[in-house]
Amino acid sequence: MANATAAPDRSLAGQLSRPASLALALPLVLLLGFAFVVPVVKLLAGSVFAPDATAEHWLRIVREPIFLRILARTVRTAAIVTVLALLLGYPVALVMSRQGGRTAMLIAACVLIPLWTSVLVRSYAWIVLLQRTGIVNSTLLSWGVIDQPLRLIYTEGAVIVAMTHVLLPYMILPIFSSLRSIPPELDRAARNLGAGPWTSFRMVTLPLSLPGVYAGAIMVFILSLGFYVTPALVGGPQNLTIATLIGQQTTDLLNWPFAGALAGLLLAVTLGLVAIFRRILSFGRAT
Repeated sequence: MANATAAPDRSLAGQLSRPASLALALPLVLLLGFAFVVPVVKLLAGSVFAPDATAEHWLRIVREPIFLRILARTVRTAAIVTVLALLLGYPVALVMSRQGGRTAMLIAACVLIPLWTSVLVRSYAWIVLLQRTGIVNSTLLSWGVIDQPLRLIYTEGAVIVAMTHVLLPYMILPIFSSLRSIPPELDRAARNLGAGPWTSFRMVTLPLSLPGVYAGAIMVFILSLGFYVTPALVGGPQNLTIATLIGQQTTDLLNWPFAGALAGLLLAVTLGLVAIFRRILSFGRAT
């Protein structure tokens, strides 16, 4: 009876023709086209083909070192955030995948609840924690650890910590999904063959979870490159990122052609780094 009921489901899945599949995907394609592709193409084209736009906007990025320094800072911050999210998120995902019942539900709630909170609220929470009269400085002063408040807010370290906290679920969930798909019999087989816990993890679990690591790292890295709210609030003007700079050019200075050039540079760097990253981690997908 089980086979008889499962067969119609498989045959129904194969009944969709290629035109029918494309027709089902068409609404999403149109939505992405009008909401994302068209504005991006228009912004990039405005940096080259607008009446008052020339190659001068692109040359300005190269001639003025500050813009390349901001881009380098953005890439460095995104890389550090990705590494920290991986180091903090992998153990959490591993525990989630090996626990059951209420413990797994509790850990999942701790991971998912931040996603239901606005990024703006979480960024302001870090301001409350790290400002000169915030909870961290007040606690350290009351314990006698420091004599005067530390400068914790409006630093690159504050930006990295706040961004890691905000983006951590995007690292945990793909790794958790990858770890859950690994059959537990493989680990038990490695143990029966004489492998210890660390050897079993290094030779079995870690290689098989690399697709999830790849997906989470790419997601966190790309989101970090274009992050706007948290660096603007926690980092201040001394720690500009490329996304904050683009926002200033469009909203404050109304220099849309130069903003288009900066956006084009960010897009090119993002695609290039993602291609390199995919090349580096391709061995994990082939394992």
